[in-house]
Amino acid sequence: MKIRALFLFFCLACFSSCASHQGKVSPVRQNILQGKCDAALASLDELTAKESDDRLLYLMEYGSALQICKNYQKSNEVLQTADALSEQLDYHSVSRVVGATLLNEGMIQYKGDKFEKIFINALSALNYLELGRPDEAMVEVRRIDEKYKRFSAEEQRSFELNSFSKYLSGLIWESDRRYDDACIDYKQSYHLDKNYRSVGLDMLTACWRARRTQEFSELVKETGASKAEIGFAKRKPKKEIILVYLQGWGPQKTVRHGDSLYPILAPTQSLTKKLVAEWEDKSAATEEVYSVEAAAMATLEADYSALAARRLGARVAKEVMADQIRQKDKTLGNVAWLIMVASEHADLRNWTFLPESLQVLRIDATDVQKIKLRGEDSFGNLSETFEDIDLTLNPGKKIYLVRSIK
Repeated sequence: MKIRALFLFFCLACFSSCASHQGKVSPVRQNILQGKCDAALASLDELTAKESDDRLLYLMEYGSALQICKNYQKSNEVLQTADALSEQLDYHSVSRVVGATLLNEGMIQYKGDKFEKIFINALSALNYLELGRPDEAMVEVRRIDEKYKRFSAEEQRSFELNSFSKYLSGLIWESDRRYDDACIDYKQSYHLDKNYRSVGLDMLTACWRARRTQEFSELVKETGASKAEIGFAKRKPKKEIILVYLQGWGPQKTVRHGDSLYPILAPTQSLTKKLVAEWEDKSAATEEVYSVEAAAMATLEADYSALAARRLGARVAKEVMADQIRQKDKTLGNVAWLIMVASEHADLRNWTFLPESLQVLRIDATDVQKIKLRGEDSFGNLSETFEDIDLTLNPGKKIYLVRSIK
């Protein structure tokens, strides 16, 4: 009877589950796209106020939504709550783990992918930079490094986000005119991932301003910098600002083709592909320094073998449970097996409000008072409009955060 009762409990838990995470946040995203921040934030505030298996996930979505809606202080408060929750070790109950094994992984409390846990601090650091608080931003970067080292030690593999944490660190040092430190961190970021040309140029700029002339010459050769790029690195603007552009929306989990038990991250189509700035008689577009989409996909693929092992173990556990029930009641045992197998599906929960990519644009803002911004699609057509940046409102500000929603 105990076996029957346990099985019936799991069945009830499985078939009485509420709407999926994606189903709940989809209308929130639509509100954001329509500029209805109040409605979007109210929905997420309600979701995060409740104790649920997905509370961590809703906190991360809420933190992102607050950043999109330019409430940077509240965004960090929510992200700090998410960070603390993600670090709790005793987070899974025994009954939930058993339920996930016998039915599906959607029954277990969401703890967050390692990539997501690291990005909580990355978004917090960007918030602090927008708020003009570089010291607190650096604390978040150090948290990223701590997590990276711990995760790498646990699984003996590299995590791509570390290149972005080093880039962030370089931005922070540079905003404080600590060019020597900026040079070191930009160089580490570039050497971790040489796919981003703009990171290499930022490295050259910081190293030149740090007066590391010999190292600068070596890095020029290493990067193959052109005369124009060398001249750009050696520029001496009286006032320079940096636009940090969070472009698009991150990928969403869906089932792998031909196998509904395993998730895969699929890109979310974004209309706006770059940010274009206009000032005086000049204009320039942002350049990518990090692909959130690519890093998230790579992290999930790296977890594939562990997920496959868990699903194999779960199938064995189902066979054992069904066999034990058959010994008492053959018909019920066969039904139990069918229900447990039919309940199997991929866990499609993930942080969907992250950007697709992070892009940067440096502007010589000497004698510039206002900068006009627009978004462009892949064909150079206008896709999105943004508020102008009035540089007279905060003369000492160096880094400006801009988020796309289309």
